[in-house]
Order: sequence, then structure tokens, then C-alpha cells
Amino acid sequence: MPSFDFRTVPHIHVGAGSAARLARLAAPLIGDRRRIFLVTDPGVRAAGLTDAAVAALEAAGLSVSIFDQVVADPPEAVVLAAEDAARAFGAELIIGFGGGSSMDCAKLVAMLCGSSQSLAAMYGVNNATGPRLPLILIPTTAGTGSEVTPISVVTVGESSKMGVNSPALYGDLAVLDAELTYGLPRATTAATGIDAMVHAIEAYTTRLQKNPVSDALALAGLKKLHGAIERACTDGRDTEAREDMLLGALLAGQAFANAPVGAVHALAYPLGGVFHVPHGLSNSLMLPPVLRFNAPAAEPFYGELASHLGLHASTQGLVEEMERIAASVGIETRLSQVGVSHNDLPRLAEEAMLVTRLLVNNPREMTLDDAHACYEAVL
Repeated sequence: MPSFDFRTVPHIHVGAGSAARLARLAAPLIGDRRRIFLVTDPGVRAAGLTDAAVAALEAAGLSVSIFDQVVADPPEAVVLAAEDAARAFGAELIIGFGGGSSMDCAKLVAMLCGSSQSLAAMYGVNNATGPRLPLILIPTTAGTGSEVTPISVVTVGESSKMGVNSPALYGDLAVLDAELTYGLPRATTAATGIDAMVHAIEAYTTRLQKNPVSDALALAGLKKLHGAIERACTDGRDTEAREDMLLGALLAGQAFANAPVGAVHALAYPLGGVFHVPHGLSNSLMLPPVLRFNAPAAEPFYGELASHLGLHASTQGLVEEMERIAASVGIETRLSQVGVSHNDLPRLAEEAMLVTRLLVNNPREMTLDDAHACYEAVL
């Protein structure tokens, strides 16, 4: 067996209602720290999702400051504004509370406030070295797996996405509370859930760092997500389904944090950057054409994934099931439905080819013409 490394967060807690017990759960990490800086977005705060956690922290005698200006695909300006607010408050511990964007932003705030590095110096792989402030991550969607990944994605300029990928970004504690996802809209539940399934699929077929541990996590995560996504979309307060979605997303996140994703994500990024299509939906749109493109190189792996889900053991079996799920949960399946026209495809393909850090992981080498064809297949 070739040598490999595997890393993940040191402490994971799963349990409905956990947010209300946050002060007790995090007590060893909090220690004598008294100034807690919570990073979230306006929708999460307005929905009252942060209330129980904040109340628990304040009841324990802690001072909490909330930064709630995170937006999807956060631009550099938002990250730097959060850093400024955290420094002004004298933050001693950072909490990322929300979807992937809030958690990504929180990771960077913890790094920026704990070290002398600039944000620009952190972009790339292993360039963020720390130290950082203690970090707790609490997801309110079941998709990105950001609570257990060492990755943050930032929008630079008008539409380009830059990644910070370093073990220093792993949090200290991840808390999964199914009750925080009860109010997640059906469309968001569907898109983020398929996003997590993409993480599992791409981790299992990654070219450079595929390993037995990430494989086991990808299979387990995909199985949980597959069994829960339609139930969670049908009944948003199905606690078992919601918990399985969160756990499936976490397992898939652990997998792709160590066995990186490939062309599905590379082609999805320009859809988010240029057309502001939500990340999960972008991945869902690009999954079928990329799977078909990769089939000559990845057919055995796709067959194993399909068989694991009780499907016909083939790429076609896996693709048809993912297309069935997208139709069942009612999300868009064509680029034209999200405002993309034929004239946009050359730009999308060109921008996708710039995401070399992901394309290098794809099981089959992809050219500019191949990327264009994948977009065209789902126009």
C-alpha cells in the first residue's frame, strides 16, 4: 500500500439540541477565555438559529460579539471586515456558525487574528501556517463539510475564487445539531445535500491522494446522504433524516479534505463566480456530464459506488440515480434554468481551466474543449 496521511478535527459532537449546551461542550477549549466572536450571516441570525448558543455562552459569563455580514462566496472585503471587528472586540475564540461561507470566513478570521500573515499570503496550498485563535464550527446546512475541512474559499475581484488550503484551518471542535437545520428550505436542503454527495463521489475517485480511510468515509457518507436526502426534503423536521444528512456531509467532508475533489467542482466554481449560482446547485448541475466524461478512466470506481447504493454497478447506474434524485427534489437540472446561454460557455470553460488545483485531481485529464462540452451537455 502506498503511504498516505489522514487528518481531521480532534473533537466532533453530534446531538440534537447541542447548540443550547455549547458552553458546556466547549468548556475545555474555552478555558479562561472570555471574549467569543461569532461569525454568521444575516439570514441565520434573523431566523434565531444563533440564539440558543449565544444564550448558553452568556449564561456561562462569556462576552459574545456577533458578526452577521457574511454573504455567499464571501469576497475578500467581508473577510477583512470580520477580521477588523474581531480585533476591535479583542476576540479570544472564534465560532463559525452557518453554511459553508460563514464557516470558511470564520476559519480565516481565526488565522488572521492569531498570526501576522496577510490574507493574500495565505492563498494556495499549505501557505497558511498559523498560529490561529481557537475555532469552533457549527453547520446549519448539510452540504459543504466545511466544519471538518482545512479549506476556505474567497471571491477575489468580480468573480474569481481563491482557496486557502492548510491543516492550520482545521477547527478544534465541530458541533452537529440537527435542530439547526429544521427550517432549511427544500431547495437548499436538496442542493446542499447533492453537494455533499459530490464530495463523496469525487473523493472516492480522486487521482492523486485516494486512500483506504477516505474511501471508507466517502462510502459511509454517500450511503447516509442517499438514504436521507429525499426524506429530509419531504419532511424538514424529520430529526433522523436531518441528522443523517449532517453526518453524511461531515463524513464526505472528512473524505475530500484528505482526497481532494476534481472536475465537478472546477466546472462548478465559474457558475458561482459569474452567475452567482449557489455552490451546491452548481455541483449538482455539473455532476452528470463530468461523470460521463470521466467514465473511461473511473468506470470501476463509479460501479463500486453505484453497487454500494444498491444500483446497477456502472457509471450509467450512478448517473441515472443522481439525475433521478435531482428531479425528485425539484432542483434545476439545466444551465439555461439558471441564466446561462450558449454564448456564456466559452468564458465558463476558460475560467474552469484556471482551477488547476482541482483539475489535477480528476481521474481523467480535461482540456478546454472537454470543459466546454460538459457545459454544453447540460445547457
